[in-house]
Amino acid sequence: MTLKLLALANLALLVLYPISWQAPLMRAGLLPFFALDEISILSGIATLWGEDILLASLVALFAIAAPIVKTLGLVLIHFGQAPSRLLTGFTVMGKFAMADVFLIALYILLVKGVGLGRVETAWGLWLFTACTLVSLAISLATGALVKRGHLG
Repeated sequence: MTLKLLALANLALLVLYPISWQAPLMRAGLLPFFALDEISILSGIATLWGEDILLASLVALFAIAAPIVKTLGLVLIHFGQAPSRLLTGFTVMGKFAMADVFLIALYILLVKGVGLGRVETAWGLWLFTACTLVSLAISLATGALVKRGHLG
């Protein structure tokens, strides 16, 4: 993959991540015959903030701060504004977003397993997961370019 294509894909994440934070991750309801409420990353953080500030802060860090800092850091590396040695740190930050995807999937599994409520995944979960996986691929491809000496 060329540096220009990596940079464009990475810049696209600066638009797609914020969309994924507002998009519905899931629809959840207490019992099968009640309407389902849509839950997004932002609405989830807002709800958590009223009940558990520490957990809300961790979700915000994993789902919002880490991915966007990583994406911005890679933009700086791609455009020669930051040294490539920072790539390792940015790649580690991206793994926090993968932890968030795992936790969301675990919560869905737990709610479905209890049987009291109903949970349906929504398109935002797929978008957030795709953004996270694309970001991982960009990091790996950038690392390969650095190793081959194509990126400072």
